[in-house]
Amino acid sequence: MKNIQLGLKENWQQFTLLVLVNMMVGGMVGLERTIVPLVGTEVFNIQSDVVVFSFIIAFGVVKAFTNLISGVLADKYTRKKVLIWGWLVGLPVPFLLAFGPSWNWILFANILLGVSQGLAWSMTVNMKIDLVGKKSRGLAMGLNEAAGYGAVGLTALVTGYLASYYGLRPEPFYLGIAYTIVGVMLSIFLVKDTRKHAQLEAAQIQATTLGEEAHKPNLWWVFKQTSFKNKNLFSISQAGLINNLNDGMSWGVFPLLFMSMGVGLEGVGWIKAVYPVVWGVGQVVTGPLADKWGRKPLIVWGMFVQVFGHIVIGMEFLDPLTAGLVGSVLLGLGTAMVYPALLAAISDAAHPTWRASSLGVYRFWRDMGYAVGALMAGVVGNFFGLMWAVHLAGIVTLLSGIVVWVRMKETLEK
Repeated sequence: MKNIQLGLKENWQQFTLLVLVNMMVGGMVGLERTIVPLVGTEVFNIQSDVVVFSFIIAFGVVKAFTNLISGVLADKYTRKKVLIWGWLVGLPVPFLLAFGPSWNWILFANILLGVSQGLAWSMTVNMKIDLVGKKSRGLAMGLNEAAGYGAVGLTALVTGYLASYYGLRPEPFYLGIAYTIVGVMLSIFLVKDTRKHAQLEAAQIQATTLGEEAHKPNLWWVFKQTSFKNKNLFSISQAGLINNLNDGMSWGVFPLLFMSMGVGLEGVGWIKAVYPVVWGVGQVVTGPLADKWGRKPLIVWGMFVQVFGHIVIGMEFLDPLTAGLVGSVLLGLGTAMVYPALLAAISDAAHPTWRASSLGVYRFWRDMGYAVGALMAGVVGNFFGLMWAVHLAGIVTLLSGIVVWVRMKETLEK
């Protein structure tokens, strides 16, 4: 490890390359944000909200379980190999979305996308954390998530425009073919593995912040610690789940809700783009703030800002397009506050020898929120209307913020 150094400055070239790779990863999710719910209702004439949102449920569940094993795979086979596997699994996705002859093909594409995202996005997170060490963890996560979700939002906007001019399929999905080719090439030929950086940090730390001696526990031990045994890690995991519940709800609900309120396809594209773009770009600021102010304040207030976003949309004070845009800005801003702080807090609390596994468990619960949010929205939408899905999401987000406020202790060492 003689030539290995930790730090953003010391590893800026590989870090920048991984930021670019994660833009491609995020773009693959952005393909679906505006178009796929409308493909379900308009191309395949699906009437049930639960069935339309089933592609999000499939994506969320598969991605969550893939997250859970991604850390174990990374520790066994190296981060780079798992990153490449993620891209290879994702290669068929844009073709299936563009040309799939039935809704079952769309569901299959989302199963593959869930596996791909669980492997590839997990590895870009782990590799950046490995490179920067403890000092700039919030900044690293801010830049990583800014790249990924900025690409989600921009792709959602572009696909909305393409769909308004060319139709829902296949042209909007051609972007995904470019993303997969670039992502695979960069990952195979230019990305370098970062396991030795994690080993260097582990050698520098004698004990974990959980008070355990440094050791390499099994996944079940890490799962219990991260899910419920440790108050901090439980608080972080439930906040991650509720945060992505909001995203899963909005992913399915917003295109159908705002179209039913008279907003055109381009307007829906803007509403769907604003949320992840503000979420992504905002993390360039909130990531460093998590290093300066601490993790807990950003998590608590970020959840409360998301609640205000739900209120703006749900109370219908403004015209539908304005309410959608303002509410999405608030949802994006709140998520930008929460996202890098949650990842940094998990990384603070887990020893480098099992940090990848703990991040996998956290991201299991976080991305299970996609499925929970979509299922909740579908059931509530079928019985009470889609606007009530927005109301319910706001209530559980408020409760989640209160849980963090009461139970979590600050994890940043000053």
